[in-house]
Amino acid sequence: MPASGSEELPAQHDPHDGDGHARDATWKLALGAIGIVFGDIGTSPLYAFRETFHGHHHLTLDEANIMGVISLMFWSMMAVVTLKYVTVIMRADNKGEGGSLALLALISGRSGGQKRWTAGIVLLGVFATALFYGDSMITPAVSVLSAVEGLAVAAPGFAGLVVPIAVMILVMLFSIQSTGTARVGLFFGPIMLLYFAVIATLGVLSIVHSPTVLQALLPHHAVQFFLRDPVPAFLALGSIVLAVTGAEALYADMGHFGRNPIRISWLFFVLPALILNYMGQGALLMREGQAAIASPFYELAPDALQLPLVVLATMAAIIASQAVISGAFSVTQQAIQLGFVPRLRIDHTSASTAGQIYIPLVNWALMAMVILLVLSFQTSSNLTAAYGIAVTGAMLIDNCLLAVVLFNLWKWKKRYAIPLLTLFFTVDLAYFAANLTKVPDGGWFPLMVGLVIFTLLTTWSKGRALMIARLRESAMPIKIFIDSAATSATRVPGTAVFMTSTPDGVPHALLHNLKHNKVLHERVILLTVKIADVPYVPEEKRLKLEDLGRGFHRMILYYGFMQEADVPAALKQTNACGAEFKMMETSFFLARQTLLPSSRPGMMIWREKLFAWMLRNAESAMEFFRLPTNRVVELGSQVEI
Repeated sequence: MPASGSEELPAQHDPHDGDGHARDATWKLALGAIGIVFGDIGTSPLYAFRETFHGHHHLTLDEANIMGVISLMFWSMMAVVTLKYVTVIMRADNKGEGGSLALLALISGRSGGQKRWTAGIVLLGVFATALFYGDSMITPAVSVLSAVEGLAVAAPGFAGLVVPIAVMILVMLFSIQSTGTARVGLFFGPIMLLYFAVIATLGVLSIVHSPTVLQALLPHHAVQFFLRDPVPAFLALGSIVLAVTGAEALYADMGHFGRNPIRISWLFFVLPALILNYMGQGALLMREGQAAIASPFYELAPDALQLPLVVLATMAAIIASQAVISGAFSVTQQAIQLGFVPRLRIDHTSASTAGQIYIPLVNWALMAMVILLVLSFQTSSNLTAAYGIAVTGAMLIDNCLLAVVLFNLWKWKKRYAIPLLTLFFTVDLAYFAANLTKVPDGGWFPLMVGLVIFTLLTTWSKGRALMIARLRESAMPIKIFIDSAATSATRVPGTAVFMTSTPDGVPHALLHNLKHNKVLHERVILLTVKIADVPYVPEEKRLKLEDLGRGFHRMILYYGFMQEADVPAALKQTNACGAEFKMMETSFFLARQTLLPSSRPGMMIWREKLFAWMLRNAESAMEFFRLPTNRVVELGSQVEI
C-alpha cells in the first residue's frame, strides 16, 4: 500500500457531521437511512419471535419464557446495536467509510511495522468479508419468503403459491439491478417509515390489552430466563439473535449517511418501533397461546388488514434485500481495489452518485444462490436455521478488530477497554455458540460459502503477491535500461504508457516491445496505479511524478478503495511531463501474464491452478482502467509462481 494510505486520520472523522450542515439535512439523511440501513434488522419481527417458540429449538410457550425472550431481545439490541455498533464501532471510520474491509484498511495503514501481527488481523477481516457474502445470500431469501408467507395467514388458499411468488419477486429484484436503483431508492425511506409506524402501532394496540408485558424491559426477566432452565435458554439464543441481524449494516452503510443520521434513526424511530412490535407479539401470545404461534407478526393485525400488511411487509423485505445486494456490490468493489478479488466488470448506474454500481457476476451469482436456497429450504422457518451463524461470526471478528482499534489506534486505558470488550465478547460468543448447534440443520451453508470465498480471496491475494515478486526477480534496473536502450533504439513520435504493477524496475511490456518492435517512443511513461488505505484520495494528491531522463518518466496514480481508476482522465489533467496528453497520439502497453504452476515454494499446486484460472477470467486492465480500446497493445509473457 502506498504511503498516502497510512496518513494519520482522526478517529472520529465524519463527512456528514459538523455545524455547517443544516438540521433539516440531517433529518433527510436520517429518513434515507431508515430506507436503506435498517431494512434487514427491520424485517426481523417477521420471523425472530416466532422462531424462538416455533423453531428448531423451540421453547415452552408460557408467560415467564415470553417475558424472558422479550427482555433478552431488548437488552441484546441495547448491547449489540446501540452500545457496540452505534456508540463505539461507528467512531472507528476510515475517512467516513465503515465496514470490515474499511476498518481492516484503517488498521493495516496505521499498524506500523508489525507485519506478523497485521497478517493475522488481515485474515480475520477477510474471513468476516467472506461470511458477509454467505449472509447476503440468506437475507433476501429469508426476508422475502417470510413476508410472502403472510399470504397463508391472510388467504390460506394461496399457501401453495408462497414459494413461486417469492422466487418471482427475487428474479424481478435481481433483474432490475442493471438499470440502477436511484429512482426506486427515493421511495425506500417513506415506505420503511410507514412500515415501522405500522408495526409500532400494531404493537401498541396489542400491549394495551396486556400491559404487564411492559415489565419485560426489566433485565431481571432475562436473568431469570437463564437461571430457570439454562439449556433451553442457551439453545433459544440461536433464534433470539435474529432480532439483531442487520446490526453490522449500520456500520457498513455509514459512508452513505454519516454517523449522526443513523444514530437518530435508530434511537428515535427504529429501536422503539421494533421493541414495541416484539412486546406486542409477546402480549398476543400471552392472550392466545398456540393459536397465534404460527405467525404472531401477522396475527397482530385485524383480519381485514392482514393482506395490506402482507403487501407492506413484502415491500419492506424487497428493500432489505436491495440494501444487502447493493452492499455486496460495494464490498466487492472495495475487495477488488484492496487486492483480494480479481478485476471484475463494474457498471456505474448513476452519473451523479459514485456509489451506485452494478457488478454483473456478483448479481447473477447471488441470484442463483438465493433462488437455490428458497427452493431447497421451502420455508423461512427452515431458512432461519442457516441464518445467524454468519452474522454472529462476523460480529465476533468485529470485536477482534475493535480490540486492535481501542488499544493500538485510540490508546484507550485498559480499565475502560477491557470491561467493554468483555461485555461484547461474552454476548457475541454466547450467540455464536448457540448458532453452532444449528450447523446440521442449515448452518453449514453460510460456513461453506464463507470458506469457499475465503479461499478465493486469500488465493488471489497470495498469488498476486507471488507473481509480483517473481516479476521483480527478473526485472532490470531502470537506469541501466535507459542508458543502453535510449542510445541504441530508434525513437518514434508520440507517447507510450507502459502499465506496471510495481513502481521500480523495467516493465515486462517495455522489454518485449523493444525486443520485437525495436523502437522507443519520444515520451515513455512507466505508470503504476496504487490503491490507498483510505476510501478517497483528493485530486491534489492523485499524482506522483519522477523524471528519469531521456524522455522517460515514472508516474504513480493514487486512488482510494472506493474510487474508480480512470487513467485517461488523470493523464489529461497533468502537463508536468512535457506536452499535454492527446489520446490519439498515446499508446498504452499492457502485459498479460500466463501463469505456469510449478513446484517452486509459494502455494500448493491446486491453489496455483486456481489463481491461474482467476487471472485468466479477470476483467481486462484496458476496461478496468478505462483505456481507449483502439490505443491499447497487449504483450504476453509467462510467469512461474
